[in-house]
Amino acid sequence: MRKVLLLLLLPLGMFAQDDLLNEIDTAATGKSKVESAFKGLKIVNIESTKLAAKGDLYFIVAHRFGSIKDDFEGFYGLDQAVTQLKFVYGLNNWLTISGARSEIAYDFSGKFLIKSQETNGFPFAIVGFSSLAINNTLKESLYPEMKFDNRLTYVTQLLVSRKFSDKLSLELAPTYFHENFVIDDNQDNSQYVVGMGGRYKFAKRWSVNVDYAAHLNRSSSSPFRDPLSIGVDLETGGHVFQMHFSNSQGIHEAGFLGNTTGDWGTGDIFFGFNLLRVF
Repeated sequence: MRKVLLLLLLPLGMFAQDDLLNEIDTAATGKSKVESAFKGLKIVNIESTKLAAKGDLYFIVAHRFGSIKDDFEGFYGLDQAVTQLKFVYGLNNWLTISGARSEIAYDFSGKFLIKSQETNGFPFAIVGFSSLAINNTLKESLYPEMKFDNRLTYVTQLLVSRKFSDKLSLELAPTYFHENFVIDDNQDNSQYVVGMGGRYKFAKRWSVNVDYAAHLNRSSSSPFRDPLSIGVDLETGGHVFQMHFSNSQGIHEAGFLGNTTGDWGTGDIFFGFNLLRVF
């Protein structure tokens, strides 16, 4: 009888030994997931490597006033504001989906974790991002031959970030996007961008954020420019409040990556904010 009991308990002992060895190995290497490289789902305009936690629902109000260059005549941009309402949901800890609508476009996206940054381990966080935008500004009255497919823009990004310290995080975002309709006939529909951005925490609840996107194959006759955005994040419990200045009024990826109209050199910039609430 004792021999039978020993045979039954032997596999359990082996599993317990394996678990103990795994714990010892983890403790020895000191590997653990690096959290909170960014507090917001976006740096300013560019997506960050942060994902929504499983079951978390975000409601985001993103607002962009008109150009402050309009001075008092345009009430410093208050008369030409654009607002985006967005819902973001964490399907699980590695996949986040979203849907949004503004005066400029409908926007649907997915963001998925490829690899987490680890202490004493993998040095970067890698996240994939894809979106589909439906342009609301392309009217049949202006373009009689316009079809629904012409309104679509597809965006694909690889987001690579590193949290260097509790204060500093940086990100690189190589991007491909395809506009089915381009205003400039000399512009290729398929376009390439290298986005970059960072966050520096200068106080307990405050950080300064910057992002920029360099367009690699923009037509020389294009009226558009590279987007540059500078702002601050304020953490207040379940809220993250982002305030910023940008030369882009477009909020969705297709809007600011390929169709930025403002110019920092002439003061043609837009003040805006993103307000995030988690449920």
